[in-house]
Amino acid sequence: MAITAAMVKELRDSTGAGMMDAKKALTETDGDMDAAVDWLRTKGLAKAAKKSGRTAAEGLVAVKVDGGTGVAVEVNSETDFVAKNADFQKMVSDIAGVALTVSDVEALKEADMGGKKVNDVITDKVATIGENMSVRRMAKVDGQTVVSYIHNAATDGMGKIGVLVALNGGDEAFGRQVAMHIAATNPAALDEASLDPAIVEKERQIQIDIARESGKPEQVIEKMIEGRMRKFMAEVTLLGQAFVINPDLTVAQAAKEAGAEIVGYVRLEVGEGIEKKDEDFAAEVAKTAAGG
Repeated sequence: MAITAAMVKELRDSTGAGMMDAKKALTETDGDMDAAVDWLRTKGLAKAAKKSGRTAAEGLVAVKVDGGTGVAVEVNSETDFVAKNADFQKMVSDIAGVALTVSDVEALKEADMGGKKVNDVITDKVATIGENMSVRRMAKVDGQTVVSYIHNAATDGMGKIGVLVALNGGDEAFGRQVAMHIAATNPAALDEASLDPAIVEKERQIQIDIARESGKPEQVIEKMIEGRMRKFMAEVTLLGQAFVINPDLTVAQAAKEAGAEIVGYVRLEVGEGIEKKDEDFAAEVAKTAAGG
């Protein structure tokens, strides 16, 4: 596969690696961007290998709680301008209310909202506002207590990041602290048992490769890998993370002190994982003005 300057730039931007190292990584991995990041990590050349997906879609995440059930819904628009529109916000709030009554996003799209399917309401709003929109995701949690939190709120109950925390025991004040922690740290899973095995295996393989690059004896390598995997679990699992409110405690220890069991959580961020082409707006306007 031909390695382009654009590919090298993308890898440099996402890892902080030098130009020649980025080019070599892409050459070694036949242009596979994710594999190139792992190659750089293995060689100790990636300064910031944790990539954040370029946010593409705009819109809002809305959260609703009814008793022991909470739901978060992401509704996308093309621009942030529309996300600030009162009609759009009311529609998103109404959709979140409907989401409390269904099990998944496909059922939500087909559900009734004021005599129309949610999908049809979206279609009507597209015609009115003039932008493409979609109901992208929803997620639910259940517990004795469910607490919601919105980061970067646009209006009541909706904004750029929505978090739900389900607790057995404890109280809402502690639940809100945990929700704020989740908004800030974006854990990959509640605990080690619920972490995707593929993520664990991929990290283990990277740590094995890094350790072997050191040239140390096999018994030393095993201990190095063990220690690094413990650190990895503490960084990516909610219960293993240092609690942002009191970093001397893990979230699990803080929950125990609060008499709470964290049984589930949801964190949705607008546009998460969707890529969008970088566009030169000024050039686009000039092109339109010139009749291009």
